[in-house]
Amino acid sequence: MSMRVCVFTEPHRGASYDDQLRFARLAEAGGFEGFLRADHYQSMGDDPGLPGPTDAWLTLAALARETTRIRLGTLVTSATFRLPGPLAVMVAQVDQMSGGRVELGIGAGWYEREHTSYGIPFPSVSERFDRLAEQLEVISGLWRTPPGETYSFTGAHYRLVDAPALPKPVQAPGPPVIIGGRGPKRTPELASRYADEFNMPFKSVAETAEAYERVREACDRTGRAASGRAPLVLSAGIVVAIGRTDAEAQRRAVPLHVKSALPPEDPVVGSPAQLVDRIGEFAAAGATRVHLRLIDFADLDHLELIAAEVLPHLDGDR
Repeated sequence: MSMRVCVFTEPHRGASYDDQLRFARLAEAGGFEGFLRADHYQSMGDDPGLPGPTDAWLTLAALARETTRIRLGTLVTSATFRLPGPLAVMVAQVDQMSGGRVELGIGAGWYEREHTSYGIPFPSVSERFDRLAEQLEVISGLWRTPPGETYSFTGAHYRLVDAPALPKPVQAPGPPVIIGGRGPKRTPELASRYADEFNMPFKSVAETAEAYERVREACDRTGRAASGRAPLVLSAGIVVAIGRTDAEAQRRAVPLHVKSALPPEDPVVGSPAQLVDRIGEFAAAGATRVHLRLIDFADLDHLELIAAEVLPHLDGDR
């Protein structure tokens, strides 16, 4: 079985920059392809997530200078947090700082409480998706503008006039864009037009396969293949709590039972072999990449266990 395997983390649950650096370096040493993190400013439950949030792109910029091989990115940046022009600059700069290892996962934003807490506007869901669509157009347009030329855009929410479209990212025409989510209509359409990867986060194999089919249909409708663009990478998010014994796995699964604003998920709780089997099921559904969500930044043994007992069974480039 060939599968590319990344680590996905949620620092808003409670992690300092040093915690994330330690985890990213260990993931790099263990042979994982990528270290991706959520972009949130507040925890999802009653726990305050001490010491508090860390900004996703500030963190990734620092990690870019303190790692050498592992890919770095967001799952996913919220379009409500940043303007598209400055975001394109930030991501391009981090791509330069990393030597071309950055990926931009981006979504419409959904967690209202963190917007209210930090004074971030939170428009209706339809407007958030409208803004996301314009951001994708602007960001890709800026990155694709040839050196020496300018870029302009006029939309309902953003207007750019004669932007120099600098700096340029290392990766051409730009870092891979990841669009994911459970939405049945606009998400597949946006992925077909703008994404390099579609990610279905943390659902069952059956639900994930259905989402992949919706995305394939959207690619057919929008003429993605006819435009010459590469086929979408299909990826899956898997919540993971595994152990050498059942007791160890159940201990790691305790945080999964805490009340949260997140929708229901389909975790793998059990042995390394069970995780290998689940990854195989996602591969059969069409996935070529998985993002394993690990909760506890202090539990380095969990990461090392996966590197030792799961990755050797997968032949993807790491």
